[in-house]
Amino acid sequence: MPQQAETTETTAGEQPATRTEPAPETFASLDPRNGNVLAEYPIQGEREVRDAVDAARAAAQWWNALGFDGRKQWLLDWKKSMARDGEQLAALVAAETGKPYDDALLEVMLAIEHLDWAAKNAGKVLKRRKVPSGLVSANQASSVGYEPMGVVGVIGPWNYPVYTPMGSISYALAAGNAVVFKPSELTPGVAVWLADKWKALVPNQPVLQVVTGDGSTGAALVSAGVDKIAFTGSAATGKRVMAACAETLTPLVVEAGGKDAMLVDADANLDEAAGFAVFGAMGNAGQTCAGVERIYVVDSVYDEFVRLVAEKSKVLRPGPRDAAYGPMTMASQSDVVRGHVQDALDKGGSAVVGGLESIKDGYVGPIVLTGVPEDSTAIREETFGPTVVINRVASLDEAVTKANGTTFGLGASIFTRDATKAMQAAEKLRAGVVTIGSVLGFAGVAALPFGGVGDSGFGRIHGADGLREFSRVKSIARQRFAAPLNLLTMQRKSRDMKISAWMLKNRHGR
Repeated sequence: MPQQAETTETTAGEQPATRTEPAPETFASLDPRNGNVLAEYPIQGEREVRDAVDAARAAAQWWNALGFDGRKQWLLDWKKSMARDGEQLAALVAAETGKPYDDALLEVMLAIEHLDWAAKNAGKVLKRRKVPSGLVSANQASSVGYEPMGVVGVIGPWNYPVYTPMGSISYALAAGNAVVFKPSELTPGVAVWLADKWKALVPNQPVLQVVTGDGSTGAALVSAGVDKIAFTGSAATGKRVMAACAETLTPLVVEAGGKDAMLVDADANLDEAAGFAVFGAMGNAGQTCAGVERIYVVDSVYDEFVRLVAEKSKVLRPGPRDAAYGPMTMASQSDVVRGHVQDALDKGGSAVVGGLESIKDGYVGPIVLTGVPEDSTAIREETFGPTVVINRVASLDEAVTKANGTTFGLGASIFTRDATKAMQAAEKLRAGVVTIGSVLGFAGVAALPFGGVGDSGFGRIHGADGLREFSRVKSIARQRFAAPLNLLTMQRKSRDMKISAWMLKNRHGR
């Protein structure tokens, strides 16, 4: 949802503002749990990025020539290599993000599932297929196929440094493209690990490369002549990337975060819904683009639901090890959380769990707010921390209206025992993905496309639409025999035009 050595207030995936002073040659990757330096990485500039793109373009020709079956085998070998050392990758994710190891391993597992699906389904989805030519063009044999775009530039986030970028990388590779990946400067080691696994398999074909650095490195990638950009970050930065892409008509797909709402009806299983609410709001320290930030609960069960969420939240403790969740990966995000909580309280909201005192030393304890006005920043802007607002509504219909009341539209969740009612509400929600009876249920379903509307971005990753997102459509019409009515000539016959006029009236005008 959804990112240099200088860091600023950004959401996941956003590239912090370009430094004004001369950039050093390297930057450090830090463990946010203790500030220890994990490794040093180069800040690559325009020349290095362009060299990577040029190398990728040459490798893309080899990769495309392999066809779907050839690429499938290489991708499955890459998958096996990553899966065998998945625990090592999870440990690296935990070190660079501060999230618990178990959460990191789950992230790796989900990413591997998507890679597996993309590799195995690209041929089925993208191979050339026949389409009907229709009565008027019955003499034409018509077909649609999908071709790789060439080189895709991926700008990835720090909150899910494997799962999120691999949602673009896996599908772009399976579609036949080469990829140049610019990770967040907070999680470069994860990206380098992924690329090294590829390089160990295919050392002479740089189909996947990583360029490390700050915001200037990301800007260089956008302007390096790639054929598409896949960006994850804030809406504000997404707009700047889009403006840069417009200069060269470079297409892009944007996942720009969310302000996802949960809707709880009177007949819901409240204990189950509360458990999912806490997981969706507090998991990964709330640093989830499609996490739960707002909850609208029908009046008759509101008090009991708040009690259950409070009960399940207040026992959680953040910490560096053996904790419910870790620190804020980017320390400055604590200031954003503080500002949103302060605004909610100043406007009449109440904190039933935690409060401003929960924000300290790079960690944020669980914060549950109630009665927050809809014009508060805690309602209207992405908080990206372990906080949640629970507000009262009269009905599920009112909950839908309020859920649709922001500029974001990434995900949402619905809790009711009435399946028909749930589906009707899901259809009305302005969101790219809706989960009924759980939160984030879509994340492990590789066949489901993922993306948002409005300030949450556009385009889709995952599923068949994710494969097509990184492809060019090519239509072919082949004349099988001369047309009975020859209209594609400068010497049209009067007879043919009279028959055409009769067909128009009787085929479409009746």
